[in-house]
Amino acid sequence: MSLSWFALRVQSNREEQVRDALVRHLRAESKESLMPEVLVPTEPVTEIKGGKRKVTEKKLFPGYIFCQVETDEVGKIPDGIWFLIRETSGVGDFIGPHQKPWPIPEAEVLRIKGHEEKQKDERPRLDIQFAEGDRVRIKDGTLENREGVVEEVQHATGRVKVIVTLFSRAVPVDVEYWQLEKV
Repeated sequence: MSLSWFALRVQSNREEQVRDALVRHLRAESKESLMPEVLVPTEPVTEIKGGKRKVTEKKLFPGYIFCQVETDEVGKIPDGIWFLIRETSGVGDFIGPHQKPWPIPEAEVLRIKGHEEKQKDERPRLDIQFAEGDRVRIKDGTLENREGVVEEVQHATGRVKVIVTLFSRAVPVDVEYWQLEKV
C-alpha cells in the first residue's frame, strides 16, 4: 500500500464544506488513516470593498480539492474508500479519463503546498482588476471624475499609471488601484 494524491471535482464555492464533510465521513467510518490529508489550496488576497481594505482567502483551484489516498499495489483506490468518497455530499468525481482517478505527481503537490506556505509568509497579494488598455474613471483625489486609459499596472505596489487628457495633452498619472473604476 502506498499514498497517492488525487484531485476531486466538488461543488464550486463549497470546497471547505465538502472537505469538512469528507473528513467527518472518514472519522465516522474510522478510515482517516486511508486518507491522511485533504487540501483546499488558497492564497491571501487584499481587496478594497466599500472603501475598506480587507484580506480574504482566494482559492487557487476553484471547484477542486486535493486528497492523499492510500492505494493498492497497482495504484488503484480500494473500493471501500472509493465509495466513501463518492457518497460524500458535494463530491463530483475524480479527475482522470473514463472515470479512472489519475494520480497527481508528488512534485506538483509539493509545488502547490510550497506556494501556499510561501503566500502565508509574505504580504497578501493585491487583487487588481485592471489591465493595460482598460478605460477607467478616477473616483478619488484631485483628478476626480476624469477618465483615462490604463497604461501600466504595478501589482507589487498597487499603483496604476493612467493616461489622462488635461488641457488637450495626454498626461500620465500614477494613482492607487482603489481610486479607479472601470468605465
